[in-house]
Amino acid sequence: MNQTRNRLSTIWNHFQTSLFPWLKEERGELTEKHQQLVEVLEMSQIDAHIPYVGLVPGRPMKNRCAIARAFVAKAVYNMPTTEILMDRLKSDSRLRRLCGWEKVNAIPSQSTFSRAFAEFADSQLAERVHAALIDKHLGKQLLGHISRDSTAITAREKPEKKTKSAPDKASKKRGRPRKGEQRIQEPTRLEKQIGGMSLAEMKADLPTACNVGTKRNSKGYKTSWIGYKLHIDAGDGGIPVSCLLTSASLHDSQVAIPLAEMTSQRVSYCYDLMDAAYDAPLIKQHSQALGHVPLIDENPRRKERKAELQAEHKSRRHANYQPAEMIRYNERSTVERVNGRLKDEFGARMVRVRGHAKVMSHLMFGIIVLTVGQLMKFVE
Repeated sequence: MNQTRNRLSTIWNHFQTSLFPWLKEERGELTEKHQQLVEVLEMSQIDAHIPYVGLVPGRPMKNRCAIARAFVAKAVYNMPTTEILMDRLKSDSRLRRLCGWEKVNAIPSQSTFSRAFAEFADSQLAERVHAALIDKHLGKQLLGHISRDSTAITAREKPEKKTKSAPDKASKKRGRPRKGEQRIQEPTRLEKQIGGMSLAEMKADLPTACNVGTKRNSKGYKTSWIGYKLHIDAGDGGIPVSCLLTSASLHDSQVAIPLAEMTSQRVSYCYDLMDAAYDAPLIKQHSQALGHVPLIDENPRRKERKAELQAEHKSRRHANYQPAEMIRYNERSTVERVNGRLKDEFGARMVRVRGHAKVMSHLMFGIIVLTVGQLMKFVE
């Protein structure tokens, strides 16, 4: 990580000695949020990922680069709606000029913002910017741990209706098979994933429609929500490396293998840290096949095993030392802090768009801001 720290130190020195003093002279005094926005825009280089459309026939399009910078500002300021963003742009001249509009009447209409956001969602702009950010600053580094977990994303849309399919009587007979009878069992999703599926096929196989998700809270009570589930791989320092958005009802274990493949293509790391929801032999096998060490909390499915784990925990608590793997597993709380900050500070708790692509784009703008903030902490 020394190379990353040295590179980020150079960028930080440029911000403090050149860029911020120049902006102060040109734009006036910058607040802390203004400076954070400048850091995110300079680090992410979002303009470079938007194709130039100035020579296409027809009516000229509004400046898509300025609108993209405005959506980054929306995540920085944790604004719930585009209307609030537009009002802030009209009242804050420094913010407006940082985004790229000199005059108030140059700000596009709300419908233009909506069309531009739909284009960004369809082209996966925010996802591509985040992937480039990780590749530039962490792609050649060796990380110690990847913490994997999911978080509930509440959406304002109707859940998908369940369609009842006609059961296959030949393959789904109840009871024990007759003597000499052979029943064909459909392979599970995990078996398909390790059976040779590509990453693109794994991602396409995951359900992405809005539906109802259910989980148990810390006190054992069931809670439900309508929307989606965001799965995150977070590296050392709380840096989000990979993200996938699925239906709320999908179990966490179904996303572990494609998420691990996605993360392994971006960075190199040693340990996979996961909670009991990922306790499956195929997930451990896949992690080891990638050259990683899986540290997964055991799922006490039987009362006897639960009693054994409680007795083991008590014996370890009274011991004079902790095993190395237990100490490493404590790093898994990193991804929980990422989930919390994404919801509290960067708009994941206030999703107003509809559809998988738009919800993912909204969340990824917040992920970009969070990633830049965590990277800059390396030089603090």
